[in-house]
Amino acid sequence: MNLAEWLEHQQRQHPREIAMGLERVAAVAKALGLRKPAARVITVAGTNGKGSTVAFIEAIARASGAKVGAYTSPHLLRYNERVRIDGIDATDAQLIAAFERIEAARGDTPLTYFEYGTLAALLLFSEAGLDLAVLEVGLGGRLDAVNIVDADVAVITTVAIDHAELLGADRETIALEKAGIVRAGKPAVVGELDPPDNLLRQIDRVGAFAIRAGKQYRFGDRLGGKWFWQDDTLKLELKKPGLIAPAQTANAAAAIAALRAVVPALPLTEDHIASGVAAATVPGRMQRIGGPIDIVLDVAHNPQAAQQLARWLMTHRAAGATQAVFAALSDKDIPNLVGALMGQVDVWRLAGLPDAGGRAQDVDTLSRKVSGLLSRTPSSRHATVAEALDAARRHAHAGDRIIVFGSFHTVAQALHALNAMPA
Repeated sequence: MNLAEWLEHQQRQHPREIAMGLERVAAVAKALGLRKPAARVITVAGTNGKGSTVAFIEAIARASGAKVGAYTSPHLLRYNERVRIDGIDATDAQLIAAFERIEAARGDTPLTYFEYGTLAALLLFSEAGLDLAVLEVGLGGRLDAVNIVDADVAVITTVAIDHAELLGADRETIALEKAGIVRAGKPAVVGELDPPDNLLRQIDRVGAFAIRAGKQYRFGDRLGGKWFWQDDTLKLELKKPGLIAPAQTANAAAAIAALRAVVPALPLTEDHIASGVAAATVPGRMQRIGGPIDIVLDVAHNPQAAQQLARWLMTHRAAGATQAVFAALSDKDIPNLVGALMGQVDVWRLAGLPDAGGRAQDVDTLSRKVSGLLSRTPSSRHATVAEALDAARRHAHAGDRIIVFGSFHTVAQALHALNAMPA
């Protein structure tokens, strides 16, 4: 089978798209003889900011000369993006070879699509001679497949309400799921300035030691496009990250704290940190495509992330009008996603996501969920993201801005459409 055929095969091997629990994936990992994927491992959980924090950790560590593997999900354009070794995406051949070994080892144990991918990443990392593996949790933490690995440092970026049907309906409950990646005697970096009490209690209960933003490390803005980071033994003056969202300094700060926690195993200089923060990139996180019409693509898919996007829009006004191309999965908090940006958008272009699997949503269903919110705001409905983006571009003028947001699917389809559309 080629890679596409393997991915289709994986989607048929478990009756549920998401199946929380470690028993099955741990059993297959044991059958594979999986060992620790790197000399040091950092696991990153959180509602928002995981992918960016992984990117900062990866870039800083690579600037120091370390050999780094990074596992993230979901992907935007190619599945291979999920597994990187020394900054290079895994090849089709590498992934297929890993999947073949997993298939031979699993017997009659059903695995989800995500579990196949996690095991493949761990296999490839364990054979690459890595100094550091950075693993992004897919969902929650405690029962996520990534959590079969005992991390040397755990990072929890933010805790907000998302996937409530699986993780809980309030921050305190969700915090317990995120804290499941923490290990006794190991550092746990807490990236939020005001984390849920349950998160801190669980870190203490496990016997880990917290490295908290605003406590054990501090950061903040400086004039002239700079910011500072400091702990008890180091103070840095850094250029702002190339990633432009307001939360990216917090994500970079958590990444620095995490890497400092694995020193001296991974020695870093100030130059390593500065160059890594500047070099880190993640597609689809307030990704700007410049031109007469500014296009901004963001994977924001919950209210907390949408509020970050709104903050950026408030402080970076367009010369002309702002249109939003919005499409989201059916299980998301649609009214609060839209509500967060109501004051920043002049025209809404709603779109369906008909090819998004079990959580697909057509535009008519989406429209009904926000009909009250948009009753006095110009809007249009389109079957696909490509059609909505085309309408936005046709009605835009020089100085206008188009925001595309709502999910990874939304941004991926927009990127495909932009590559196919005339400039």
